[in-house]
Amino acid sequence: MSRHDRSASRSTRFLNGLYARLARRQAAATGFVSQPEPRTIGSFARGRQLVAGNLLFAGYLVESPTTGLWEVEAPDLAFDAERNGFAWLDDLASVGDLPAREKAQKWLWGWIKAHGKGRGPGWSPDLTGRRVIRWINHALFLLRGQDKDASDAFYRSLSQQTWFLSHRWHGAAPGLPRFEALTGLIYAGLALQGREELADPAIKALALECQQQIDDLGGLPTRNPEELLEVFTLLTWAAAALHEAGRTVPHAHTAAIERIAPTLRTLRHSDGGLARFHGGGRGLEGWLDHALAASHVAGIQADRLAMGYARLSAGRSSVLIDASVPPLSAASNNGHASTLAFELTSGRRPFIVNCGSGEAFGVEWRRAGRATPSHSTLCIEGHSSARLKPPQKGSGHEALTESPDSVPVEISEIASGFRFQGGHNGFARHFGLTHARTLELSFDGRTLSGEDMLLALEDASKRIFDRAMDAVSLRGIGFDIRLHLHPEVDAALDLGGTAVSMALRSGEIWVFRHDGGCELKLEPSVYLEKNRLKPRATKQIILSGRAMQYATRVRWTLSKAQETAIAVRDLNRDDPVIFD
Repeated sequence: MSRHDRSASRSTRFLNGLYARLARRQAAATGFVSQPEPRTIGSFARGRQLVAGNLLFAGYLVESPTTGLWEVEAPDLAFDAERNGFAWLDDLASVGDLPAREKAQKWLWGWIKAHGKGRGPGWSPDLTGRRVIRWINHALFLLRGQDKDASDAFYRSLSQQTWFLSHRWHGAAPGLPRFEALTGLIYAGLALQGREELADPAIKALALECQQQIDDLGGLPTRNPEELLEVFTLLTWAAAALHEAGRTVPHAHTAAIERIAPTLRTLRHSDGGLARFHGGGRGLEGWLDHALAASHVAGIQADRLAMGYARLSAGRSSVLIDASVPPLSAASNNGHASTLAFELTSGRRPFIVNCGSGEAFGVEWRRAGRATPSHSTLCIEGHSSARLKPPQKGSGHEALTESPDSVPVEISEIASGFRFQGGHNGFARHFGLTHARTLELSFDGRTLSGEDMLLALEDASKRIFDRAMDAVSLRGIGFDIRLHLHPEVDAALDLGGTAVSMALRSGEIWVFRHDGGCELKLEPSVYLEKNRLKPRATKQIILSGRAMQYATRVRWTLSKAQETAIAVRDLNRDDPVIFD
Protein backbone atom coordinates (compact mmCIF):
# COMPACT_ATOMS: atom_id res chain seq x y z
CA MET A 1 0.00 0.00 0.00
CA SER A 2 1.41 3.39 -1.00
CA ARG A 3 1.75 6.49 1.11
CA HIS A 4 -1.46 7.64 -0.63
CA ASP A 5 -3.43 4.72 0.79
CA ARG A 6 -3.82 6.45 4.13
CA SER A 7 -2.00 4.01 6.32
CA ALA A 8 -2.36 6.17 9.42
CA SER A 9 -3.43 4.48 12.63
CA ARG A 10 -6.98 4.86 13.86
CA SER A 11 -5.94 7.49 16.40
CA THR A 12 -4.07 9.48 13.76
CA ARG A 13 -7.09 9.47 11.46
CA PHE A 14 -9.30 10.54 14.35
CA LEU A 15 -7.00 13.46 15.22
CA ASN A 16 -6.79 14.53 11.57
CA GLY A 17 -10.60 14.60 11.40
CA LEU A 18 -10.91 16.41 14.72
CA TYR A 19 -8.50 19.20 13.81
CA ALA A 20 -9.99 19.47 10.32
CA ARG A 21 -13.36 20.23 11.92
CA LEU A 22 -11.83 22.59 14.47
CA ALA A 23 -10.16 24.49 11.61
CA ARG A 24 -13.60 25.79 10.60
CA ARG A 25 -13.48 28.17 13.58
CA GLN A 26 -10.33 29.91 12.38
CA ALA A 27 -10.49 33.47 11.08
CA ALA A 28 -9.79 34.08 7.41
CA ALA A 29 -6.54 35.56 6.19
CA THR A 30 -6.99 38.93 4.52
CA GLY A 31 -4.46 38.45 1.73
CA PHE A 32 -0.85 37.74 0.93
CA VAL A 33 2.14 39.33 2.64
CA SER A 34 4.34 37.88 -0.09
CA GLN A 35 3.85 35.22 -2.70
CA PRO A 36 6.59 32.79 -3.79
CA GLU A 37 7.30 32.47 -7.48
CA PRO A 38 5.55 29.39 -8.92
CA ARG A 39 8.15 26.63 -9.18
CA THR A 40 6.01 23.58 -9.74
CA ILE A 41 6.30 22.00 -13.20
CA GLY A 42 3.16 20.75 -14.92
CA SER A 43 2.53 18.71 -18.03
CA PHE A 44 0.95 20.60 -20.93
CA ALA A 45 -0.30 17.35 -22.48
CA ARG A 46 -1.92 16.23 -19.25
CA GLY A 47 -3.40 19.69 -18.75
CA ARG A 48 -5.07 19.56 -22.16
CA GLN A 49 -6.53 16.18 -21.31
CA LEU A 50 -7.88 17.51 -18.02
CA VAL A 51 -9.54 20.42 -19.82
CA ALA A 52 -11.18 17.86 -22.12
CA GLY A 53 -12.51 15.99 -19.08
CA ASN A 54 -10.14 13.02 -19.13
CA LEU A 55 -9.21 12.47 -15.50
CA LEU A 56 -6.17 10.22 -15.12
CA PHE A 57 -5.23 9.75 -11.47
CA ALA A 58 -3.36 6.80 -9.93
CA GLY A 59 -3.63 4.74 -13.11
CA TYR A 60 -7.41 5.17 -13.49
CA LEU A 61 -9.02 7.10 -16.35
CA VAL A 62 -12.44 8.63 -15.74
CA GLU A 63 -14.07 10.55 -18.56
CA SER A 64 -15.99 13.49 -17.14
CA PRO A 65 -16.25 16.39 -19.63
CA THR A 66 -19.07 18.21 -17.83
CA THR A 67 -19.13 16.90 -14.25
CA GLY A 68 -17.16 18.64 -11.54
CA LEU A 69 -14.11 16.84 -10.22
CA TRP A 70 -15.60 16.17 -6.79
CA GLU A 71 -18.82 14.60 -8.09
CA VAL A 72 -16.83 11.78 -9.70
CA GLU A 73 -16.81 8.59 -7.65
CA ALA A 74 -13.22 7.60 -6.89
CA PRO A 75 -12.23 4.09 -8.08
CA ASP A 76 -9.89 3.73 -5.10
CA LEU A 77 -8.18 5.63 -2.30
CA ALA A 78 -5.09 6.44 -4.39
CA PHE A 79 -7.27 8.19 -7.00
CA ASP A 80 -8.95 10.20 -4.25
CA ALA A 81 -5.62 11.14 -2.69
CA GLU A 82 -4.14 12.30 -5.99
CA ARG A 83 -7.03 14.60 -6.83
CA ASN A 84 -7.08 15.99 -3.25
CA GLY A 85 -3.37 16.83 -3.49
CA PHE A 86 -4.04 19.33 -6.32
CA ALA A 87 -0.85 18.52 -8.26
CA TRP A 88 -3.16 18.57 -11.31
CA LEU A 89 -3.30 22.33 -10.82
CA ASP A 90 0.27 22.50 -12.15
CA ASP A 91 -0.92 20.83 -15.36
CA LEU A 92 -3.83 23.22 -15.88
CA ALA A 93 -1.58 26.21 -15.15
CA SER A 94 0.91 24.97 -17.75
CA VAL A 95 -1.86 25.27 -20.35
CA GLY A 96 -2.81 28.67 -18.96
CA ASP A 97 -5.62 29.61 -21.34
CA LEU A 98 -9.17 30.61 -20.42
CA PRO A 99 -10.70 27.08 -20.52
CA ALA A 100 -7.88 25.76 -18.31
CA ARG A 101 -8.32 28.58 -15.81
CA GLU A 102 -12.09 28.14 -15.71
CA LYS A 103 -11.63 24.41 -15.10
CA ALA A 104 -9.11 25.09 -12.30
CA GLN A 105 -11.42 27.64 -10.69
CA LYS A 106 -14.44 25.34 -10.90
CA TRP A 107 -12.55 22.48 -9.30
CA LEU A 108 -10.89 24.55 -6.57
CA TRP A 109 -14.06 26.27 -5.37
CA GLY A 110 -15.80 22.93 -5.79
CA TRP A 111 -13.34 21.47 -3.27
CA ILE A 112 -14.05 24.32 -0.84
CA LYS A 113 -17.78 23.62 -1.11
CA ALA A 114 -17.43 19.83 -0.81
CA HIS A 115 -14.54 19.46 1.63
CA GLY A 116 -13.63 22.90 2.98
CA LYS A 117 -15.49 22.32 6.24
CA GLY A 118 -13.19 19.52 7.33
CA ARG A 119 -14.71 16.62 5.46
CA GLY A 120 -13.19 14.10 3.07
CA PRO A 121 -9.91 12.20 2.67
CA GLY A 122 -7.90 15.28 1.72
CA TRP A 123 -7.46 16.32 5.34
CA SER A 124 -4.19 14.57 6.00
CA PRO A 125 -1.01 16.57 6.65
CA ASP A 126 0.86 15.51 3.50
CA LEU A 127 -2.03 16.11 1.11
CA THR A 128 -2.87 19.41 2.82
CA GLY A 129 0.74 20.57 2.50
CA ARG A 130 0.81 19.60 -1.18
CA ARG A 131 -2.49 21.37 -1.78
CA VAL A 132 -1.50 24.57 0.05
CA ILE A 133 1.71 24.88 -1.98
CA ARG A 134 -0.29 24.72 -5.24
CA TRP A 135 -2.94 27.17 -4.09
CA ILE A 136 -0.29 29.72 -3.16
CA ASN A 137 1.82 29.08 -6.26
CA HIS A 138 -1.10 29.60 -8.62
CA ALA A 139 -3.09 32.21 -6.69
CA LEU A 140 -2.91 34.84 -9.44
CA PHE A 141 -4.04 32.27 -12.02
CA LEU A 142 -6.90 31.18 -9.76
CA LEU A 143 -8.16 34.55 -8.44
CA ARG A 144 -8.26 36.33 -11.77
CA GLY A 145 -11.82 37.42 -12.54
CA GLN A 146 -13.21 36.23 -9.19
CA ASP A 147 -15.49 38.41 -7.06
CA LYS A 148 -14.96 39.34 -3.41
CA ASP A 149 -17.03 36.46 -2.05
CA ALA A 150 -14.97 33.91 -3.98
CA SER A 151 -11.69 35.55 -2.92
CA ASP A 152 -12.80 35.58 0.72
CA ALA A 153 -13.66 31.88 0.52
CA PHE A 154 -10.24 31.17 -0.99
CA TYR A 155 -8.34 32.99 1.76
CA ARG A 156 -10.57 31.57 4.49
CA SER A 157 -9.91 28.01 3.32
CA LEU A 158 -6.17 28.62 2.97
CA SER A 159 -6.07 30.01 6.50
CA GLN A 160 -7.97 27.02 7.89
CA GLN A 161 -5.72 24.53 6.11
CA THR A 162 -2.67 26.37 7.43
CA TRP A 163 -3.97 26.16 11.01
CA PHE A 164 -4.63 22.45 10.48
CA LEU A 165 -1.04 21.94 9.26
CA SER A 166 0.37 23.78 12.26
CA HIS A 167 -1.32 21.28 14.57
CA ARG A 168 -1.04 18.07 12.55
CA TRP A 169 2.23 18.13 10.58
CA HIS A 170 3.82 15.80 13.15
CA GLY A 171 1.06 13.28 12.39
CA ALA A 172 2.50 12.79 8.90
CA ALA A 173 4.74 9.77 8.45
CA PRO A 174 8.48 10.57 8.62
CA GLY A 175 9.99 11.08 5.19
CA LEU A 176 8.28 12.58 2.17
CA PRO A 177 4.81 13.03 3.78
CA ARG A 178 6.27 15.09 6.62
CA PHE A 179 8.45 17.12 4.26
CA GLU A 180 5.33 17.93 2.23
CA ALA A 181 3.39 19.00 5.32
CA LEU A 182 6.15 21.24 6.67
CA THR A 183 6.95 22.84 3.32
CA GLY A 184 3.27 23.70 2.87
CA LEU A 185 3.18 25.21 6.35
CA ILE A 186 6.29 27.30 5.65
CA TYR A 187 4.83 28.52 2.36
CA ALA A 188 1.59 29.56 4.05
CA GLY A 189 3.27 31.06 7.11
CA LEU A 190 5.44 33.28 4.92
CA ALA A 191 2.68 34.23 2.48
CA LEU A 192 -0.55 34.76 4.42
CA GLN A 193 -1.36 37.85 6.44
CA GLY A 194 -2.13 36.91 10.02
CA ARG A 195 -0.30 33.57 9.88
CA GLU A 196 3.29 34.80 10.11
CA GLU A 197 3.76 33.35 13.61
CA LEU A 198 3.41 29.81 12.21
CA ALA A 199 6.48 30.02 10.00
CA ASP A 200 9.26 29.91 12.62
CA PRO A 201 8.27 26.60 14.30
CA ALA A 202 7.86 25.00 10.87
CA ILE A 203 11.28 26.23 9.72
CA LYS A 204 12.91 24.69 12.80
CA ALA A 205 10.96 21.45 12.41
CA LEU A 206 11.97 21.12 8.76
CA ALA A 207 15.63 21.60 9.67
CA LEU A 208 15.32 18.85 12.28
CA GLU A 209 13.73 16.49 9.73
CA CYS A 210 16.69 17.18 7.42
CA GLN A 211 19.07 16.05 10.15
CA GLN A 212 17.07 12.95 11.01
CA GLN A 213 15.93 11.73 7.56
CA ILE A 214 18.78 12.67 5.18
CA ASP A 215 21.88 10.58 5.83
CA ASP A 216 25.50 11.70 5.53
CA LEU A 217 25.61 10.78 1.84
CA GLY A 218 22.35 12.49 0.92
CA GLY A 219 20.07 9.46 0.91
CA LEU A 220 16.70 8.43 2.33
CA PRO A 221 15.95 5.21 4.26
CA THR A 222 13.54 4.13 1.48
CA ARG A 223 16.33 4.26 -1.15
CA ASN A 224 13.71 5.45 -3.65
CA PRO A 225 15.43 7.82 -6.15
CA GLU A 226 12.22 9.54 -7.25
CA GLU A 227 11.17 10.11 -3.63
CA LEU A 228 14.58 11.63 -2.95
CA LEU A 229 13.98 14.01 -5.88
CA GLU A 230 10.59 14.98 -4.43
CA VAL A 231 12.13 15.72 -1.01
CA PHE A 232 14.98 17.63 -2.65
CA THR A 233 12.50 19.70 -4.66
CA LEU A 234 10.52 20.59 -1.54
CA LEU A 235 13.68 21.65 0.26
CA THR A 236 14.77 23.90 -2.62
CA TRP A 237 11.29 25.43 -2.80
CA ALA A 238 11.26 26.14 0.92
CA ALA A 239 14.78 27.62 0.80
CA ALA A 240 13.85 29.88 -2.12
CA ALA A 241 10.68 31.05 -0.35
CA LEU A 242 12.73 31.91 2.75
CA HIS A 243 15.27 33.85 0.68
CA GLU A 244 12.52 35.80 -1.08
CA ALA A 245 10.98 36.67 2.28
CA GLY A 246 14.34 37.90 3.59
CA ARG A 247 14.61 35.03 6.06
CA THR A 248 17.66 32.93 6.91
CA VAL A 249 17.70 29.30 5.83
CA PRO A 250 18.89 27.06 8.71
CA HIS A 251 22.25 25.40 8.23
CA ALA A 252 20.77 21.88 8.51
CA HIS A 253 18.38 22.73 5.68
CA THR A 254 21.07 24.00 3.30
CA ALA A 255 23.43 21.18 4.30
CA ALA A 256 20.77 18.63 3.34
CA ILE A 257 20.39 20.24 -0.10
CA GLU A 258 24.17 20.15 -0.52
CA ARG A 259 24.25 16.44 0.37
CA ILE A 260 21.32 15.42 -1.82
CA ALA A 261 22.29 17.20 -5.05
CA PRO A 262 25.45 15.13 -5.76
CA THR A 263 23.52 11.95 -4.97
CA LEU A 264 20.77 12.80 -7.45
CA ARG A 265 23.35 13.56 -10.13
CA THR A 266 24.88 10.15 -9.51
CA LEU A 267 21.44 8.52 -9.86
CA ARG A 268 20.73 10.30 -13.15
CA HIS A 269 21.05 8.36 -16.39
CA SER A 270 22.63 9.83 -19.49
CA ASP A 271 19.16 10.77 -20.81
CA GLY A 272 18.38 12.88 -17.72
CA GLY A 273 15.98 10.38 -16.11
CA LEU A 274 16.37 8.73 -12.73
CA ALA A 275 17.18 5.08 -12.14
CA ARG A 276 13.94 3.16 -11.50
CA PHE A 277 14.43 1.30 -8.22
CA HIS A 278 12.48 0.64 -5.01
CA GLY A 279 9.18 2.05 -6.20
CA GLY A 280 10.57 5.12 -7.96
CA GLY A 281 10.06 6.17 -11.57
CA ARG A 282 12.15 8.25 -13.95
CA GLY A 283 10.62 11.54 -12.77
CA LEU A 284 8.72 14.05 -14.88
CA GLU A 285 10.66 15.32 -17.85
CA GLY A 286 12.79 18.32 -16.90
CA TRP A 287 11.95 18.06 -13.21
CA LEU A 288 15.34 16.71 -12.13
CA ASP A 289 17.36 19.21 -14.14
CA HIS A 290 15.20 22.08 -12.92
CA ALA A 291 15.62 21.08 -9.28
CA LEU A 292 19.38 20.62 -9.60
CA ALA A 293 19.80 23.98 -11.31
CA ALA A 294 17.74 25.68 -8.59
CA SER A 295 19.96 24.19 -5.88
CA HIS A 296 23.17 25.79 -7.23
CA VAL A 297 25.09 22.73 -6.00
CA ALA A 298 27.50 21.03 -8.41
CA GLY A 299 29.25 17.65 -8.47
CA ILE A 300 28.41 13.96 -8.05
CA GLN A 301 29.24 11.42 -5.35
CA ALA A 302 32.83 10.54 -6.15
CA ASP A 303 34.30 7.07 -5.62
CA ARG A 304 31.51 5.82 -3.38
CA LEU A 305 27.95 4.62 -3.46
CA ALA A 306 25.09 7.11 -3.70
CA MET A 307 22.15 5.99 -1.52
CA GLY A 308 23.40 2.44 -2.05
CA TYR A 309 23.71 2.67 -5.86
CA ALA A 310 26.86 2.34 -7.96
CA ARG A 311 27.34 4.22 -11.22
CA LEU A 312 29.49 3.40 -14.23
CA SER A 313 29.57 6.02 -16.97
CA ALA A 314 31.60 6.30 -20.19
CA GLY A 315 30.97 7.66 -23.66
CA ARG A 316 27.23 7.80 -24.25
CA SER A 317 26.44 5.03 -21.75
CA SER A 318 25.42 5.07 -18.09
CA VAL A 319 24.96 2.03 -15.86
CA LEU A 320 23.28 2.24 -12.45
CA ILE A 321 23.38 -0.73 -10.08
CA ASP A 322 21.52 -1.50 -6.85
CA ALA A 323 24.59 -2.21 -4.74
CA SER A 324 23.39 -2.26 -1.15
CA VAL A 325 21.02 -4.06 1.18
CA PRO A 326 17.33 -3.30 0.52
CA PRO A 327 15.46 -0.80 2.70
CA LEU A 328 14.69 -2.06 6.19
CA SER A 329 11.56 -2.24 8.37
CA ALA A 330 8.90 0.37 7.58
CA ALA A 331 11.15 1.99 4.97
CA SER A 332 10.85 -1.20 2.90
CA ASN A 333 7.06 -0.98 2.46
CA ASN A 334 7.65 0.01 -1.18
CA GLY A 335 11.06 -1.68 -1.48
CA HIS A 336 11.98 -4.16 -4.20
CA ALA A 337 14.03 -7.38 -4.19
CA SER A 338 16.44 -5.81 -6.68
CA THR A 339 19.91 -6.31 -5.20
CA LEU A 340 22.60 -6.27 -7.95
CA ALA A 341 20.04 -5.38 -10.66
CA PHE A 342 21.20 -2.73 -13.12
CA GLU A 343 19.87 -0.34 -15.74
CA LEU A 344 21.73 0.77 -18.89
CA THR A 345 20.98 3.90 -20.89
CA SER A 346 22.67 4.84 -24.15
CA GLY A 347 22.52 8.53 -24.96
CA ARG A 348 18.88 9.61 -24.83
CA ARG A 349 17.59 6.04 -24.98
CA PRO A 350 16.79 3.78 -22.01
CA PHE A 351 17.98 0.31 -22.98
CA ILE A 352 18.21 -2.26 -20.17
CA VAL A 353 15.62 -1.46 -17.50
CA ASN A 354 13.74 -2.84 -14.52
CA CYS A 355 10.02 -3.42 -14.95
CA GLY A 356 9.28 -0.65 -12.43
CA SER A 357 6.60 -0.08 -9.83
CA GLY A 358 3.24 -1.68 -10.58
CA GLU A 359 1.55 0.36 -7.86
CA ALA A 360 -0.74 2.16 -10.32
CA PHE A 361 -2.13 -1.12 -11.68
CA GLY A 362 -3.34 -2.81 -8.49
CA VAL A 363 -2.05 -5.03 -5.72
CA GLU A 364 -1.00 -7.97 -7.88
CA TRP A 365 1.01 -5.83 -10.31
CA ARG A 366 2.56 -4.02 -7.37
CA ARG A 367 3.72 -7.33 -5.86
CA ALA A 368 4.97 -8.58 -9.22
CA GLY A 369 6.98 -5.40 -9.80
CA ARG A 370 8.72 -5.84 -6.44
CA ALA A 371 9.92 -9.40 -7.18
CA THR A 372 13.45 -10.21 -8.35
CA PRO A 373 12.31 -11.61 -11.75
CA SER A 374 11.03 -8.11 -12.59
CA HIS A 375 14.59 -6.75 -12.44
CA SER A 376 17.66 -7.08 -14.62
CA THR A 377 19.52 -9.50 -12.44
CA LEU A 378 19.76 -13.20 -11.55
CA CYS A 379 17.14 -15.19 -9.69
CA ILE A 380 17.14 -18.82 -8.55
CA GLU A 381 14.20 -21.14 -9.21
CA GLY A 382 11.90 -18.13 -9.52
CA HIS A 383 12.67 -17.09 -5.93
CA SER A 384 13.26 -13.47 -5.01
CA SER A 385 16.33 -12.33 -3.10
CA ALA A 386 13.93 -10.86 -0.51
CA ARG A 387 10.39 -11.84 0.43
CA LEU A 388 7.25 -9.84 1.19
CA LYS A 389 6.29 -9.97 4.83
CA PRO A 390 2.58 -10.58 5.49
CA PRO A 391 0.94 -7.24 6.32
CA GLN A 392 0.08 -6.40 9.89
CA LYS A 393 -3.62 -6.43 10.61
CA GLY A 394 -5.25 -3.31 9.23
CA SER A 395 -2.09 -1.81 7.74
CA GLY A 396 -1.93 -3.28 4.23
CA HIS A 397 1.83 -2.75 4.21
CA GLU A 398 4.07 -5.55 2.99
CA ALA A 399 7.60 -4.90 4.21
CA LEU A 400 10.57 -6.87 2.90
CA THR A 401 11.88 -9.78 4.94
CA GLU A 402 14.65 -12.39 4.50
CA SER A 403 16.59 -9.70 2.64
CA PRO A 404 20.31 -9.83 1.89
CA ASP A 405 22.23 -8.52 4.88
CA SER A 406 25.68 -8.64 3.29
CA VAL A 407 26.36 -6.84 0.00
CA PRO A 408 30.13 -6.30 -0.40
CA VAL A 409 31.04 -4.17 -3.43
CA GLU A 410 34.13 -2.75 -5.08
CA ILE A 411 34.39 -0.20 -7.89
CA SER A 412 37.67 0.26 -9.71
CA GLU A 413 39.26 1.49 -12.91
CA ILE A 414 40.92 -1.17 -15.06
CA ALA A 415 42.99 -1.07 -18.23
CA SER A 416 39.95 -1.20 -20.53
CA GLY A 417 37.40 0.81 -18.54
CA PHE A 418 35.51 0.71 -15.26
CA ARG A 419 34.63 -2.33 -13.16
CA PHE A 420 31.94 -3.03 -10.60
CA GLN A 421 32.12 -6.14 -8.41
CA GLY A 422 29.45 -7.06 -5.91
CA GLY A 423 27.74 -9.95 -4.20
CA HIS A 424 24.77 -10.70 -1.96
CA ASN A 425 23.57 -13.55 0.24
CA GLY A 426 19.85 -13.28 -0.44
CA PHE A 427 19.66 -16.87 -1.73
CA ALA A 428 21.92 -18.41 0.93
CA ARG A 429 19.13 -19.26 3.36
CA HIS A 430 17.33 -21.60 0.94
CA PHE A 431 20.03 -22.64 -1.54
CA GLY A 432 23.36 -21.98 0.18
CA LEU A 433 24.43 -19.84 -2.80
CA THR A 434 25.89 -16.35 -2.96
CA HIS A 435 25.27 -14.34 -6.14
CA ALA A 436 28.37 -12.46 -7.29
CA ARG A 437 28.20 -10.08 -10.24
CA THR A 438 30.93 -8.26 -12.17
CA LEU A 439 30.12 -5.52 -14.68
CA GLU A 440 32.79 -3.84 -16.82
CA LEU A 441 32.04 -0.78 -18.98
CA SER A 442 34.63 0.08 -21.62
CA PHE A 443 36.11 3.58 -21.77
CA ASP A 444 34.21 4.35 -24.98
CA GLY A 445 30.91 3.14 -23.48
CA ARG A 446 30.33 0.73 -26.37
CA THR A 447 30.68 -2.54 -24.43
CA LEU A 448 29.27 -3.77 -21.14
CA SER A 449 30.74 -7.13 -20.08
CA GLY A 450 29.03 -9.13 -17.37
CA GLU A 451 29.89 -12.14 -15.26
CA ASP A 452 27.41 -13.77 -12.88
CA MET A 453 28.56 -16.42 -10.42
CA LEU A 454 26.73 -18.62 -7.93
CA LEU A 455 29.00 -19.74 -5.11
CA ALA A 456 28.66 -21.97 -2.04
CA LEU A 457 31.49 -20.45 -0.03
CA GLU A 458 31.42 -22.03 3.43
CA ASP A 459 30.83 -25.51 4.81
CA ALA A 460 27.39 -24.55 6.14
CA SER A 461 26.44 -23.11 2.74
CA LYS A 462 27.68 -26.24 0.98
CA ARG A 463 25.50 -28.42 3.21
CA ILE A 464 22.43 -26.30 2.34
CA PHE A 465 23.33 -26.55 -1.35
CA ASP A 466 23.72 -30.33 -1.06
CA ARG A 467 20.28 -30.64 0.53
CA ALA A 468 18.77 -28.47 -2.24
CA MET A 469 20.44 -30.72 -4.84
CA ASP A 470 19.09 -33.83 -3.14
CA ALA A 471 15.59 -32.33 -3.25
CA VAL A 472 15.78 -32.15 -7.07
CA SER A 473 17.48 -35.54 -7.49
CA LEU A 474 20.80 -33.90 -8.38
CA ARG A 475 19.33 -32.26 -11.52
CA GLY A 476 20.84 -28.93 -10.52
CA ILE A 477 19.49 -25.68 -9.12
CA GLY A 478 17.82 -23.70 -11.90
CA PHE A 479 18.62 -20.02 -12.37
CA ASP A 480 17.70 -17.26 -14.82
CA ILE A 481 19.66 -14.13 -15.70
CA ARG A 482 17.14 -11.59 -16.95
CA LEU A 483 17.76 -8.38 -18.87
CA HIS A 484 14.53 -6.46 -19.39
CA LEU A 485 14.42 -4.24 -22.48
CA HIS A 486 12.78 -0.84 -22.79
CA PRO A 487 9.60 -1.00 -24.93
CA GLU A 488 11.19 1.15 -27.66
CA VAL A 489 13.98 -1.41 -28.22
CA ASP A 490 13.42 -3.72 -31.19
CA ALA A 491 14.98 -7.11 -30.42
CA ALA A 492 15.34 -10.41 -32.28
CA LEU A 493 17.29 -13.64 -31.86
CA ASP A 494 20.28 -13.72 -34.20
CA LEU A 495 23.15 -15.96 -35.29
CA GLY A 496 21.09 -19.12 -35.11
CA GLY A 497 19.71 -18.29 -31.68
CA THR A 498 23.10 -17.69 -30.06
CA ALA A 499 22.79 -13.89 -29.87
CA VAL A 500 20.20 -11.12 -29.63
CA SER A 501 20.34 -8.07 -31.90
CA MET A 502 18.69 -4.90 -30.61
CA ALA A 503 17.94 -1.64 -32.41
CA LEU A 504 17.41 1.62 -30.52
CA ARG A 505 15.40 4.48 -32.03
CA SER A 506 18.58 6.51 -32.19
CA GLY A 507 19.81 4.09 -34.86
CA GLU A 508 22.26 2.32 -32.56
CA ILE A 509 22.54 -1.45 -32.89
CA TRP A 510 23.53 -3.50 -29.86
CA VAL A 511 24.27 -7.23 -29.72
CA PHE A 512 23.98 -9.54 -26.72
CA ARG A 513 26.24 -12.62 -26.64
CA HIS A 514 27.11 -15.19 -23.98
CA ASP A 515 29.67 -17.90 -23.36
CA GLY A 516 27.39 -20.73 -24.50
CA GLY A 517 26.85 -22.42 -21.15
CA CYS A 518 23.16 -21.42 -20.88
CA GLU A 519 19.98 -21.49 -22.92
CA LEU A 520 19.25 -18.09 -24.50
CA LYS A 521 15.62 -16.99 -24.88
CA LEU A 522 13.79 -13.81 -25.84
CA GLU A 523 10.47 -13.66 -24.02
CA PRO A 524 7.67 -11.16 -23.28
CA SER A 525 8.03 -8.68 -20.42
CA VAL A 526 6.28 -5.52 -19.22
CA TYR A 527 7.29 -1.94 -18.54
CA LEU A 528 5.33 -0.30 -15.70
CA GLU A 529 4.79 3.47 -15.75
CA LYS A 530 2.59 5.58 -13.51
CA ASN A 531 1.06 7.70 -16.28
CA ARG A 532 -0.16 4.77 -18.35
CA LEU A 533 -3.50 3.06 -18.14
CA LYS A 534 -1.96 -0.37 -18.48
CA PRO A 535 1.50 -2.00 -18.51
CA ARG A 536 3.43 -1.62 -21.75
CA ALA A 537 4.47 -4.78 -23.53
CA THR A 538 8.18 -5.28 -24.06
CA LYS A 539 10.73 -8.13 -24.16
CA GLN A 540 13.37 -9.62 -21.92
CA ILE A 541 16.56 -11.54 -22.58
CA ILE A 542 16.76 -14.67 -20.42
CA LEU A 543 19.82 -16.85 -19.90
CA SER A 544 18.72 -20.06 -18.19
CA GLY A 545 21.04 -22.63 -16.65
CA ARG A 546 21.50 -25.01 -13.73
CA ALA A 547 23.99 -24.80 -10.90
CA MET A 548 25.49 -28.28 -10.55
CA GLN A 549 28.52 -27.51 -8.39
CA TYR A 550 29.64 -25.21 -5.61
CA ALA A 551 30.77 -22.65 -8.24
CA THR A 552 28.86 -21.73 -11.42
CA ARG A 553 29.96 -18.98 -13.79
CA VAL A 554 28.16 -17.31 -16.72
CA ARG A 555 29.74 -14.64 -18.92
CA TRP A 556 27.92 -12.34 -21.32
CA THR A 557 28.42 -9.08 -23.22
CA LEU A 558 26.32 -6.21 -24.51
CA SER A 559 28.17 -4.35 -27.24
CA LYS A 560 27.42 -1.93 -30.02
CA ALA A 561 27.70 -3.38 -33.50
CA GLN A 562 30.78 -2.22 -35.39
CA GLU A 563 28.66 -0.35 -37.92
CA THR A 564 27.14 1.81 -35.18
CA ALA A 565 28.69 5.26 -35.39
CA ILE A 566 30.70 6.68 -32.51
CA ALA A 567 28.64 9.90 -32.60
CA VAL A 568 24.89 9.54 -33.16
CA ARG A 569 22.62 12.47 -33.97
CA ASP A 570 19.56 11.64 -31.90
CA LEU A 571 17.52 14.82 -32.13
CA ASN A 572 14.01 13.53 -32.78
CA ARG A 573 11.82 14.29 -29.82
CA ASP A 574 9.34 11.66 -28.69
CA ASP A 575 6.05 13.34 -27.83
CA PRO A 576 4.73 12.06 -24.50
CA VAL A 577 1.84 9.65 -24.78
CA ILE A 578 -0.14 9.61 -21.56
CA PHE A 579 -3.54 8.09 -22.21
CA ASP A 580 -2.92 4.68 -23.76
